[in-house]
Amino acid sequence: MGNLSPAREAAFRILLQVEKGQAHSDDLLRARFVSRMMPVDRNLTTALVLGTLRWQIALDREVKQYLAKPNAKLDTEVRIALRLGALQLLRMERIPAHAAIAECVELVKRAGHSFAARMVNAVLRKLAQAQADALPAHNHSEQEKTEAVTPTDLAHAFAHPAWLVERWVRQYGPAQTQAICAHGQQQAALHVRMVHPDVAEQLRGEGIQLAPAELLADARTLIAGDLVRTNAFHAVQVRLQDEGSQLVAELAAACAPAGTQKICDSCAAPGGKTLILAERHNKAQITACELSAPRAEELAKRLAPLAPRVHCRACDASTLAAGEAFDLILVDAPCSGTGTMGRNPEIRHRLQPEEFARQAERQYAILAAALGAVRVGGRVLYSTCSLEPEENEDVVARALAAQHNVRQISLAAAIDTLDARGLLTEGTAHTLQAAFTPEGALRLLPGSSPTDGFFMALFECVAEQ
Repeated sequence: MGNLSPAREAAFRILLQVEKGQAHSDDLLRARFVSRMMPVDRNLTTALVLGTLRWQIALDREVKQYLAKPNAKLDTEVRIALRLGALQLLRMERIPAHAAIAECVELVKRAGHSFAARMVNAVLRKLAQAQADALPAHNHSEQEKTEAVTPTDLAHAFAHPAWLVERWVRQYGPAQTQAICAHGQQQAALHVRMVHPDVAEQLRGEGIQLAPAELLADARTLIAGDLVRTNAFHAVQVRLQDEGSQLVAELAAACAPAGTQKICDSCAAPGGKTLILAERHNKAQITACELSAPRAEELAKRLAPLAPRVHCRACDASTLAAGEAFDLILVDAPCSGTGTMGRNPEIRHRLQPEEFARQAERQYAILAAALGAVRVGGRVLYSTCSLEPEENEDVVARALAAQHNVRQISLAAAIDTLDARGLLTEGTAHTLQAAFTPEGALRLLPGSSPTDGFFMALFECVAEQ
């Protein structure tokens, strides 16, 4: 049997599970069998998995050109090996072609498809030759610089589903859609949140180099080192969290009424936003809700150091009891996740148009329950990481129409509060103010914002007239 690198073997294993719908790539990339790898192998595994998922539509199109029977149905393992090989040949310039081809052929053999090894070898060699000859059809860098003016152009250039690109063009226009798609094809930024400023010195002592963040002043961008193996990470003094995700929790904390004593994070797992709420309101009692039993168990472990002030409740957020009289509720609702395709690229492969309406029903049920569980004068921050109006503006409008003791409040004052507290880097407040909807909700679009895509709207419960 030929040699097989740990990274390619792990990437093949992960992609196979994702293709079969058995797990999500982000969960698998944090699995123990990956975390135990050497940093160089772990980094290559991540690049192979996420790169394949980002470019899968385009990779399949390229491979199809060189199949003797283009419409033949390939075994899953063969299809994944071809995608891995095509990614390395076409989009990873530092990987030698012979290594990429040989190991993908070996993957097919070890998967029990020796009969397909010659075909995989032949197809990948043709791809490699075409790349070496710099055929126009394979000049990806030039292709992506082309001004793509139609949804079909954009979908083809950036390996996104055509139906989804068409939606975005109708909603945001061609230029913004191109920015969204381009953002979805880039490696998501890795951001670090430090609980205490002096943690930076400790991290430097452990070989971690940090650079200023683009959004929150107390976040930092990791540019070197192996953070997850530091003492600070294991002591939960530092955590990985997208800046947009941090902003959601910071805004919720800043919107809390004076004298807040009772807070609920209604869709809390994995707990990063709950921890921020606990940091900003260190005297309040916080309830963290989670529907999934396994995720609730992990959430409880993560929040255990803050017990009993912070406690977990394994429950459906749509069943929050009316009259619980919370001062503040954060509803970071489950959604389609179309704002996170750079971080979760497989979303584009499993998402269907009918998903938005299904998600909206669930989101409305959770939001309506939260609005009934907050006291008069209390506030609810609703957020999603979706770009779709069905899950954002439409859910907000439905809630306002159904509940007459609720009003929407602009988030502009909360942005000013964060800026005044020194939590935003210079110029960020102005950038955020430009992202408001006419109703005062905040919409962060990938490509225009350095973060994942988010939508946030603030409600206040008022006395019945």
